[in-house]
Amino acid sequence: MKTYQTKEIKNVVLLGSSGSGKTTLAEAMAFEGKVIERRGSVETDSTLSDYTDIEHQYKRSIYSTLLFTEFNGYKLNIFDSPGSDDFCGGLFSAFKVADVGLLLINAQNGFEVGTEIQARYARKHEKPIIFVVNHLDSEKANWEASIESMKANSHVKPVIVQYPVNPGPGFDSFIDVLMMKMYKFKGDTGIREELPIPESEMERAQALHNTLVEAAAENDDQLMELYFEKGSLTQDEMRAGIKAGLAKRDMIPVFCVSAKKDIGTKRLMEFIINVAPGPLKAPNFTTVTGEEVTPDANGPTVLFVFKSTVEPHLGEVSYFRVVSGKVTEGMELMNSKTGNREKISQIFAVAGKNRIKVPEMEAGDMGCTVKLKGTKTNQTLSSPNANIEISPIRYPEPRYRVAVKAAKTGEDEKLGELLNRANFEDPTILVEYSKELKQIILQGQGEHHLNILKNQLAANNKMEVEFLPPRIPYRETITKIAWADYRHKKQSGGAGQFGEVHLVIEPYYEGMPEPTKYKIDGKELNVNIKNKEEINLEWGGKVVYYSSIVGGAIDARFMPAILKGIMEKMEEGPLTGSYARDIRVVVYDGKMHPVDSNEISFKLAGRNAFREAFRKAGPKIMEPIYSVEVLVPSDRMGDVMSDLQNRRAIIEGMSSEKGIERITARVPLAEMYRYSTTLSSLTNGRATYSMKLASYEQVPAEVQEKLLKAYAETEKDE
Repeated sequence: MKTYQTKEIKNVVLLGSSGSGKTTLAEAMAFEGKVIERRGSVETDSTLSDYTDIEHQYKRSIYSTLLFTEFNGYKLNIFDSPGSDDFCGGLFSAFKVADVGLLLINAQNGFEVGTEIQARYARKHEKPIIFVVNHLDSEKANWEASIESMKANSHVKPVIVQYPVNPGPGFDSFIDVLMMKMYKFKGDTGIREELPIPESEMERAQALHNTLVEAAAENDDQLMELYFEKGSLTQDEMRAGIKAGLAKRDMIPVFCVSAKKDIGTKRLMEFIINVAPGPLKAPNFTTVTGEEVTPDANGPTVLFVFKSTVEPHLGEVSYFRVVSGKVTEGMELMNSKTGNREKISQIFAVAGKNRIKVPEMEAGDMGCTVKLKGTKTNQTLSSPNANIEISPIRYPEPRYRVAVKAAKTGEDEKLGELLNRANFEDPTILVEYSKELKQIILQGQGEHHLNILKNQLAANNKMEVEFLPPRIPYRETITKIAWADYRHKKQSGGAGQFGEVHLVIEPYYEGMPEPTKYKIDGKELNVNIKNKEEINLEWGGKVVYYSSIVGGAIDARFMPAILKGIMEKMEEGPLTGSYARDIRVVVYDGKMHPVDSNEISFKLAGRNAFREAFRKAGPKIMEPIYSVEVLVPSDRMGDVMSDLQNRRAIIEGMSSEKGIERITARVPLAEMYRYSTTLSSLTNGRATYSMKLASYEQVPAEVQEKLLKAYAETEKDE
């Protein structure tokens, strides 16, 4: 295999809903480039991509797979991405390193589930796209309806480059209004015949040709002047205009194919080579400091790792794009994040499950290497003197969370290792042991996403796990001033224990004045501050601790012990055992014994005095509130709104755009369990959402009462 120069490389990501035919089109592209001698199929589990057992089981893409084809002197790197939004992590990785997207439309269904969602992602990542209408050989194929649905849902007007002559089971011909030719195919061989446009189609073809000429001219002032002068443009001039419009994302060309019959594949690849932006024309990669890195083959070597896997017989495999320079076998590079040196022992061009060893790769190309010592996804390897770090992939926030535990006792350590490996391979799977909740919390993009992981752990690692509803990280605080005293006294032979603490607590807020006096049991207490500690709590909020002891009632050396006892109770609030926050504590009096007083005595006295005061201070439970944004088709708006309101949501705003409604709301986390499944059910998978922690707010009285009863029962059981 030859070393391709930067100008000879195109990087493409295949997008579309599940069932739109991405894997089959990738197979046809590889076949036309002679990377494979015969086309496999999804049905027979024989495709280059979708080669894992789990993908064979579900008959669809779960992972984003890199493959390539060679065509007309060019190398096309192709990502076959999953259609389900639960597995969008691989798609986000592909968007980072691909330069153009082919958005497949199923001619039977038009602009559907995954199409809407993935078109949004393409806009978010500022990637130009080409519409490819597939399944035109199907009995229910409807070209006109597909075009209308694209026009209704696209933010940019689609412009037809090809249209089918005979959509349906007999589909074998289409007319290309850029080339002004008809292409006719023999069966499913991919062999095509170039023919003049039939007289019966000439009027339609000419009208669409003129529309394409106008659309091409609109993207360049000089072309517009030429168009006004001549009334038409040459093919090369049209290509220049389409290239400019596509690069600026002001134009979406429309192609038609039957991936299954290999109809239109070659012509689509020719267009990608001639018109789609490659590494030299696509926006440059930027560093974490905002500087651009040009794809110069003579520049410093920079590799960006966009995917990592662990594979049988190979170990860790790192997939990269050469952002700058060249990478060669045996080269030593530096990890810009860790500072560690890595030796590139081998370089492979990737064709799905097949790996072809190559000696080098130039800027713009993609491949993989093995056995790196400590480099992960989202990290950069560069020439030691360059020290360049590419800005990372921004993965979506997790939308689904569960608690997980090993089904068998004694397998917790093994479970931890396997979950960390899952995160290594899929950064959208987040794993955390919550000391607060006393659970391992697993987060992902949806219920199906995490269920696939659960199945994989059982099938590949013999690790059975249980999913449980995650506990909610409530917070406890107070609403009024209260005071308490507590004497800890213990005498059981030998040295005893004695400590007495008097304290007052009140709600804390930023900017409140220092304490000067309190009224306790009808008497006025003047506060004489001796010492102050302000502690920012790990879980949010503060505790402010004052010593106001006069006359040596408690020795200064015992004050830290009192604070330690208070902090222990802050970590396990009196109401539900949740973290407490935003409280001011003033220790104003107490007693000690010249022999029996020690640190443990005052820690226990401080802890219990704080607990009693807390219970009298109008305690309240606060719950995490999330900002939730839902994108939903207009026809399902009512169902989604009703469901949100049943989840105690406060609707903050609504807006509409191209048939998609955007709902923003504040929703308690306690009400969001399994929301991804409910939303999918309500909208037939056509909606998506994101969520982010916004604040902590007081729970309603009836909810607090339920929580208190539940905690009391738990304590009773223990």
